[in-house]
Amino acid sequence: MRIVEQIKSEIRQALADAVSRAVAAGALVGPAPEVFLETPKAREHGDFATNLAMVMARQEKKAPRVIAQAIVDHLQTEGTWIESAEIAGPGFINLRLRQGWVHQVLPAIQAEGADYGKSDHGGKQRILLEYVSANPTGPMVLVQARAGAFGSSLARLLNWAGYECHTEFYVNDAGNQVKILARTVDLRAQELRGATVEIPEGYYPGEDVIDCARALLEQYPDFLEKPEEERLAFLERWAPEYFRSGHERVLRSYGVEFDRWFSERSLRESGAPARLVEWLKERGEAYEKDGAVWMRTTAYGDDKDRVLVKSDGEYTYFAADACYHKDKYDRGYATLIDILGQDHHGYLGRMKAMVECLGHPRDSLEILFTQMVRLFKDGQEFRMSKRRGNYVTLEDLLEQVSVDAARYFFLMRSLDTHMDFDLDLANLKSSDNPVFYVQYAHARICSILRQAREQGLEVPAASEVDTALLADESEVELMRKLAEFPEEIIGAADAREVHRIPRYLNELATLFHQFYSRCRVVSDDVPLSRARLLLVDCTRTVLANALGILGVSAPERM
Repeated sequence: MRIVEQIKSEIRQALADAVSRAVAAGALVGPAPEVFLETPKAREHGDFATNLAMVMARQEKKAPRVIAQAIVDHLQTEGTWIESAEIAGPGFINLRLRQGWVHQVLPAIQAEGADYGKSDHGGKQRILLEYVSANPTGPMVLVQARAGAFGSSLARLLNWAGYECHTEFYVNDAGNQVKILARTVDLRAQELRGATVEIPEGYYPGEDVIDCARALLEQYPDFLEKPEEERLAFLERWAPEYFRSGHERVLRSYGVEFDRWFSERSLRESGAPARLVEWLKERGEAYEKDGAVWMRTTAYGDDKDRVLVKSDGEYTYFAADACYHKDKYDRGYATLIDILGQDHHGYLGRMKAMVECLGHPRDSLEILFTQMVRLFKDGQEFRMSKRRGNYVTLEDLLEQVSVDAARYFFLMRSLDTHMDFDLDLANLKSSDNPVFYVQYAHARICSILRQAREQGLEVPAASEVDTALLADESEVELMRKLAEFPEEIIGAADAREVHRIPRYLNELATLFHQFYSRCRVVSDDVPLSRARLLLVDCTRTVLANALGILGVSAPERM
């Protein structure tokens, strides 16, 4: 139950009715526009505020404060949760609610439990979220780890907000990079068998490809006895799958799984590129020039038309991307979200134009970019002393910190900002560590409930508790924050801002710790103790729900 939204709806109606009464009295011209409410940053400004009077200034041809006064004069608060309304600043109307409203949240949380925070806001709109999609030519690196934490959390967030979000990993297992990988692995296999080889510039260096070649020879000891053409054809399939399966394994250990792994090779082999080109030609969105086939992307704002088929008859990566996105739309998805590395920022214009060429609204494709990550340890930038080179992999990171810490730290920052990851802080067992701070709040509540149980007190049904006893300022603020959770989910989902959930969790944990320092949960006052047990149990539920969205555990003991 979205308590806050119910009350907002009531307030919006009361304000609209006030405008109608002011119009009937000749004080305003009307009509009332859509009423927007916001939560003031400073609590002394009330529970909600609206700029309604300022929005109406042009149509009324009056000063906003005069309009605000007319609205407040005709506002009827009887039978509503509105206690008072006052005019502030250039014409804001600040609204204060009767204190009892916040107590409604506890029965709602107890009734909904693990589902508290879910809504039907998204109307089951189908969204396909593609993320990570690392090339199957090497291990998973830090920026992909960041995208993995973000994408898996965003998918849960969208589903909680009432969307129907599915996830995919696009496997780039075709094209020239795969041919180069096959040749590199073949050379490394020869090297492992004693041959002297030279790895050409542009091939894949590093220990990971040597490990791949070693696994190949362990599985197929007689591999090098086959003709080169046969070996390379085999490796173009086997080597990408070797790395892809490694990606799947490490991502699963990191709490990231996908509804589907989509192979570029399967798309090409299905004949989809040829069908796409013909389809675009029929629509006038593709043409031939200089022996190549071009997509008419400049018609939709791109800086130049893009090649689909090169003069040698080979399909471009852009053609494969266009096929893949057409396939997504053909499966009935209304919105596509692609999470890409920052090095793909130049692709934005051409991909938006591509979507329009395919006959879909430009805004139906959303592209989010993942900024780079640097690791720090002992105040210095941290680089692994591994033979593979100067990059750090997800597996390297998970040898340094827990999965919970890795995910939470990645998710605390907006995806499009550069991030410095402090390994020492992530391992700290104190309140200075953000993930420890939040998890400790959950564990502390579990401890309180265990101790209460030992004293014969269980968490009571909300219907058996006098929640009005929860009148301390710290209790009211805690309940207010619990009530905000469903709206926070919707706001974060619609803005694609996962970092709002860690921020909410930090604020909730802070309010809980403040409450705990002020109020003794179990005391000689049994009715109050029961009310407080209900409050802390509801807090535990919301902490667990929010952590679950992030793919972070909610420990019962620490």
